[in-house]
Amino acid sequence: VQLQASGGGLVQAGGFLRLSCAASGRTFSRYHMGWFRQAPGKEREIVASITWSGDKAYYADSVKGRFTISRDNAKNTVYLQMKSLKPEDTTIYYCAADLAGASTRPTTDRKQYDYWGQGTLVTVSS
Repeated sequence: VQLQASGGGLVQAGGFLRLSCAASGRTFSRYHMGWFRQAPGKEREIVASITWSGDKAYYADSVKGRFTISRDNAKNTVYLQMKSLKPEDTTIYYCAADLAGASTRPTTDRKQYDYWGQGTLVTVSS
């Protein structure tokens, strides 16, 4: 699976962005998907994840109520809608895919993800 993230950019605090992650191949619906972010000098942290079917999602406490993850299996795409953005949300965002297998819960451990996109930069100005 190849992943291509897009949608990053510069936005003012309180603003909105929608990230997209397009996947190649015809097996997208077999993968749980996640969005991560990594600030310089810090570990990559999970932002949100969603099951292959889209029925369950996980959010980091720092983004709950502000970010929404969703997916369209017909378009092989996962989205991250971000509202009420804060300067501390500034960093590079990565999408990732984890082969679901028998798992029915969104994957939160970054070590379980098999494929990663190249990242898209989000900058929130104060």
